[in-house]
Amino acid sequence: MTVYRRRRARGLTAMVAAGTLLLATSAAAATQEDGPVEAGIFVEKVEGLPDDFVHGVDVSMVLSLEESGVRFYDAHGEQADLFAVLADAGVTDVRIRVWNDPWDADGNGYGGGNVDVPRAVEIGRRATAHGMRVLVDFHYSDFWADPSKQQAPKAWAGMTIDEKVDAVGTFTTDALEAFRDGGVDVRMVQVGNETNNAVAGVSAWPDRARMFSAGSAAVREVFPDALVALHFTNPETASRYAGYAAELDRHGVDYDVFASSYYAFWHGSLDNLTSVLADVAETYDKQVIVAETSWVHTLADGDGTGNIIGTDPGLSRYPVSVQGQANALRDVIAAVNDVGEAGIGVYYWEPAWLPVGPPEQLEQNRLLWEAHGSGWATSYAAEYDPDDAGEHYGGSAWENQALFDFEGYPLESLRVFQYVYTGAVAPLQVEYVESPEVVVVHGDDVVLPPTVRVTYNDGSVEDHAVVWNDDDLAAIDEPGTYEVRGLTESEIEVTAAVVVRPVNHVIDGSFEDADPSAWTITGDGASIQETGDAADGARAVGFWAPEPYEFTVGQRVEGLTPGMYRLSATTQGGDSPATDVRRLTATTSAGSYGADLRLDGWREWRTATVDDIVVGADGEATVEASFTLSGGAWGTFDDVVLQRVGDAEPEWPAWDPTQVYWSGDRVTHEGAVFEARRRNRGKEPEVSRRSPWSLIDPA
Repeated sequence: MTVYRRRRARGLTAMVAAGTLLLATSAAAATQEDGPVEAGIFVEKVEGLPDDFVHGVDVSMVLSLEESGVRFYDAHGEQADLFAVLADAGVTDVRIRVWNDPWDADGNGYGGGNVDVPRAVEIGRRATAHGMRVLVDFHYSDFWADPSKQQAPKAWAGMTIDEKVDAVGTFTTDALEAFRDGGVDVRMVQVGNETNNAVAGVSAWPDRARMFSAGSAAVREVFPDALVALHFTNPETASRYAGYAAELDRHGVDYDVFASSYYAFWHGSLDNLTSVLADVAETYDKQVIVAETSWVHTLADGDGTGNIIGTDPGLSRYPVSVQGQANALRDVIAAVNDVGEAGIGVYYWEPAWLPVGPPEQLEQNRLLWEAHGSGWATSYAAEYDPDDAGEHYGGSAWENQALFDFEGYPLESLRVFQYVYTGAVAPLQVEYVESPEVVVVHGDDVVLPPTVRVTYNDGSVEDHAVVWNDDDLAAIDEPGTYEVRGLTESEIEVTAAVVVRPVNHVIDGSFEDADPSAWTITGDGASIQETGDAADGARAVGFWAPEPYEFTVGQRVEGLTPGMYRLSATTQGGDSPATDVRRLTATTSAGSYGADLRLDGWREWRTATVDDIVVGADGEATVEASFTLSGGAWGTFDDVVLQRVGDAEPEWPAWDPTQVYWSGDRVTHEGAVFEARRRNRGKEPEVSRRSPWSLIDPA
């Protein structure tokens, strides 16, 4: 990594070298009384952080990774047991997901670590042997459970609600007894994973509460001293957590910890996270944790699968770097600590999910993923999850968010669990240079900023003057995205993106206006909302309902210039079978035009385009998206654009002075339509009593 030392008097930089892998320093033995330690990254001390704060990681993939040949190394570069490396870096707890039966009838694993109860117990025993406590994370599914997927285990198919409640209690008891008999030091048990909308296919709150209560009762029986946690996500949605906590209280669910996922890419501000968790803690006397968090240290793909975060998330406070990763983790720890005594811990999700081989060995990687379940899903999972795993099975989409490099060497961001008690300082370096994005409407002038923000690894920021490339600017013309190169006064190369958009005749096409009255939404399950899943901006029409539902989103557009138009809109989402109706239409005086909208998965953006729309002389068009969806279908609708693409092809031929016309023939002339009253030739169409032409449609 290149390091820049600032010459503050002129804001210029000179280069020196430094590294970002975990350093074998005295930080492991540092105490809160020590001052900032010298390190390869800056970490601001978290004031008042308790010694017993939980510094956790979820390493549920570890067995499958080791079976695939992945190796881990310690701070000295020596091969080492992953759990020894974690403990040495200040990790206190290990979170382990548990699936009921992630195997097909022939014993082939579904992937994602193939973490059934025996494998989870093995992970737990290894964590305990290295002095770390365990959080057991029950998904109550045979594979991944999250807000969009809460599929019941195969063995529970066809069960009534009462039978599922009993099954939760029995499975939880049996599994926890296996942990207890294995000598695993269980601190906490999570009853369900990201259960916003359901658990094991049970969605109605009275029934869902019974499922939670059955799991909780099993925990109390087997591990009376363990904490019971319930896990939700999307803290950025107003009143969401307050609503969940109220329902849990209303139905008398016995639990200790309200757990949240928090990913800075999607889940809003940390101030909001602290606020919503504090509200639950104070209102209902609960403890709170962040059960999942992460950040990217690179945008590189390590195994040929492609990554969930494969492009710059665009949050300048957290660069895509080891330093950015350290900042993000430190700030989440601080946000939970800011809740007060009720904020007891943070868990980093899958910091050791590494590539099993480089992208150029993709075929070999696929064999390892299939054989050992070291990718997110194998082809065998298709029998259980045909719409997602069945189509998109493969490797790790997470290795660029690990706290290890692709070869298994720990990054210094892993030391944040220790550095938050002491602080850490490092040689000053440029960490992030702003890449401005300028959005203009076609025909408007392109004006790029005269300066860019340069952020250093200590968090300080300077504005550096920049000169933009004239040739790149001159090449900007039609709608599209253009890259413009620049060079700062400190000789740092930068780029700016210029997005030239067509003139959009839809009002508030990205649903960003405070006043949403341009749009009419009818039906159920849909509303304009702030969301991390907006295709453009921060808001979109979000939709979900537990039962079959339908809705429309529409706008009448007036004052259009007659001609040819194109309509487009973007959607993402899932759990919507082919029998559902998802349609984008434009209706004008000339007819109705449409295209199907698609819901192909979370953040799998799909843009539907309707071409050849004819807007007539009335200059009006009605834009509408209509959805008739199955229960549980979800997604967002966003970025609606209606653009003029040209003049309409005339319905009638242009008047030709050499042509003989007979009564009833029609022609266009100067934009108007005329009809011949009688035979004529060479008589220019006009409006007069003596003209052989009648005006049918004025220009």
